[in-house]
Amino acid sequence: MNKQPPSSLESLDLTLSTKQATTPALRQRLHSTELFGAGREVVIEHAGEEYRLRLTRQGKLILTK
Repeated sequence: MNKQPPSSLESLDLTLSTKQATTPALRQRLHSTELFGAGREVVIEHAGEEYRLRLTRQGKLILTK
């Protein structure tokens, strides 16, 4: 079963624009300094629960419930 290539550039463009239209929205991007400010821990409330996001001495992030 060999698929035939598009017969024209127009049909190829239509395929690409259809894929682009279904691409999910861009994610919000925050810099860690926006979250932590001068501190090293923030509390995030989600679905009635509290989570702690901590910045380690090595500069890594740890999320705990």
